[in-house]
Amino acid sequence: MVSAVEEIRRVRELVEETKRELALADVPFDPKIPVGVMIEVPSAAVIADVLARECDFFSIGTNDLTQYTLAVDRGNERVAHLYDPLHPAVLALIDRSVRAARRAGIAISLCGEMASDPLAVPILVGLGLEELSGVASAVPLVKEIVRALDSAVAASDARRALECATVAEVRAICAARLVAAGLLDHPDLGEFLRSAVQGSASGEGARGS
Repeated sequence: MVSAVEEIRRVRELVEETKRELALADVPFDPKIPVGVMIEVPSAAVIADVLARECDFFSIGTNDLTQYTLAVDRGNERVAHLYDPLHPAVLALIDRSVRAARRAGIAISLCGEMASDPLAVPILVGLGLEELSGVASAVPLVKEIVRALDSAVAASDARRALECATVAEVRAICAARLVAAGLLDHPDLGEFLRSAVQGSASGEGARGS
């Protein structure tokens, strides 16, 4: 959980030290090993521009980023209902990280439960994320959603989501996009997506999907 630029600089020092040791031992290795960080805490997202200048890539870890942004312990049943990666504050930090990566010309990806959430996928695509890492069982679902999206429309949805005041407003945008894309009529995925959209409308969402 990198939270300061000093940490990534220290990692680079250790990597270079290890390279020298391997070279002296005549052990073959890749001299161009990429070094990056997981964006998992708010401080990393806030200083993403600084971190990006020190990194070869970013990977956004949405499970921890959501937990620490919202100060919600997912294992505490008394507050777990407040945990939602589609919270406007979480989206703002994801957007900030994506923009920093773009300005620095480095790769960025996103992992965690959010990457497998059908409601979240359109917004993530709209924010400019081109690589999502989720559970294997969700890959066909995510691929179908991505294929059905228009990138310009998804970007417009993402901009609207960033201006939302509540999670409910964000989820309404997400659900409407799945409906408009015709995905609820998909022969294989339609029933599951209908339940996700209905759950969002009732306030339950699609957490953990």
